[in-house]
Amino acid sequence: MDNHSLVHSANIVIHVIAGSLALLLGTFALITPKRKGAHTRNGQIFLWLLSFVIITGLIGVFGFGRNTFLLVITVLSGYFGFSGYRTLQTRSNQPKTLDIAVALLALITVSYFLYYFKSIGMIWSPVIIYSTVGTLFMVVGYDFLRYLIPSHRYKQLWLYEHIFKMIGAFSALLSAFSGTVFENYQPYSQFLPSVLGTLLQIRFIVYFATKSRHPQTQLK
Repeated sequence: MDNHSLVHSANIVIHVIAGSLALLLGTFALITPKRKGAHTRNGQIFLWLLSFVIITGLIGVFGFGRNTFLLVITVLSGYFGFSGYRTLQTRSNQPKTLDIAVALLALITVSYFLYYFKSIGMIWSPVIIYSTVGTLFMVVGYDFLRYLIPSHRYKQLWLYEHIFKMIGAFSALLSAFSGTVFENYQPYSQFLPSVLGTLLQIRFIVYFATKSRHPQTQLK
């Protein structure tokens, strides 16, 4: 095995291990109490593992010419995770240079994908491709429009945004994992994890919205 193949194989192994552990820690973060402690630790480790997934995914695309759609699903999960973390960190919709720069980078990356769209080997379902690209544009578009929301109003919204984005990062990662492992069941193996993620987003947002009005409400 030459050095190129060895590095490629090592990159794949790291990518798969990091992705699998990220899904495991992401699941723990979802089911642990939403307060300082296990939830926070699991969430932080999830983001670190997600970073390894993104880095190895980008290396796979640009260094070894793997399917370019992996670039989009990687950017989507990475942007969801980054923006979800920043939402929790700042709890503000005041424009920040870092947030704007990363959002623009995400748009440029996806625009690159769309420009070369016709030359890509379409081993992923077009339904998944279009929905993934559309989701990324929607989230980035919201992140620019949120600067128009009055600050006092946004203080009541940041938690729901954090929930939406972190679960979005988890479901995007799960979709990529499921679509790759269960390739013969596409597009359902890619689509159903996204449906699950959407249901989880709705469930948790409704729960915390209810809890904010009725503090004694417990998740059942």
